[in-house]
Amino acid sequence: MVLPIYTFGQPVLRQVAEEIDITDPELPQFVQDMWDTLARSGGIGLAAPQVGRSVRVVVIDLDPIKDDYPQYAGYRHVFYNPFIEEYDKTNQESMDEGCLSLPGMSESVKRPTRIRVTYLDDEFQEHDEWVDGYLARVMQHEFDHLDGKVYTDRIQGLRKQLLKGKLNDLLKGRFTCDYKVKLKR
Repeated sequence: MVLPIYTFGQPVLRQVAEEIDITDPELPQFVQDMWDTLARSGGIGLAAPQVGRSVRVVVIDLDPIKDDYPQYAGYRHVFYNPFIEEYDKTNQESMDEGCLSLPGMSESVKRPTRIRVTYLDDEFQEHDEWVDGYLARVMQHEFDHLDGKVYTDRIQGLRKQLLKGKLNDLLKGRFTCDYKVKLKR
């Protein structure tokens, strides 16, 4: 089932998500709903708070960008209880990011190119690994949602001030997108 995506201003997007109970009998259906929602929205990543649940679940599908990043062809993974344990700030890179919860917006965000993450995979096996490149950026973006952050929180100075009008438009529902959303009321 395709779920509505919660847009900027929804309180769930500012909450620190709780760890998911992997024995929850509704978990498989919830994850399938997240996959369906991600596919319908045309995104490459989706965190549970974006569909209204403050739990630590993220789905990432990089197959749609395989023409630009051939190494991610077929990459489709669910992450349970993921955390970023360490940032390697040796190399940082700026790149435009967009977000399904901030439709119609994109901004350049500077992030480390390498991170250490822990998570459970779809078989509930534990992982503790270093991730780099574009996947590290996507993970940082999606895992930020689990900590009550959106990418605009990573922008500073004058650029942040210039975003206020766009963010106010989002709060007032002045945007268009081709997927189902839940606005702040």
